[in-house]
Amino acid sequence: MKILLLEPHQSPQQVEIGDCLADMQAMVGGPIEAVYPFGESVALICHEEGKLLNLPLNRALRYPETGEIYDIIAGTCFLCAAPPESEQFESLSEEQLARYAKLFDRPEEFLNLDGQLICILN
Repeated sequence: MKILLLEPHQSPQQVEIGDCLADMQAMVGGPIEAVYPFGESVALICHEEGKLLNLPLNRALRYPETGEIYDIIAGTCFLCAAPPESEQFESLSEEQLARYAKLFDRPEEFLNLDGQLICILN
C-alpha cells in the first residue's frame, strides 16, 4: 500500500509497505494507534506509546480553522487511506499523497522553555 511516511526532522516520503499489522508496526517501531485528524477518510498511524516512551516529537496536529496546535505526534508515523466501508487500511490516492506531502512538508522542531512547548517550523 502507498503511504506517506513522516519521520521526525525529515521531509515526507512516499513509501510502499504491506497492509498487514506487522508491516505497520515495523514502520512505527511498535504497537500502532490510528487517529483521524482530517476531514476525510485518512488515518494517521503512530506508535501507541510514543509519548510514554519519549520518542522524538514529530509533527503538530492543528485545528484547520485557527492553526492552533491541539496535539503533537511522537515518533515515526504515516498516513494511509481508511475507507469507512473497509476493515483494512489502503493506499492513499496520488492526489492525497501530494496534498498531505505539502501539508507536512516542513518538519517541525519543538523546544521546552520553562515548561512551555514551543513549535518552530524548519
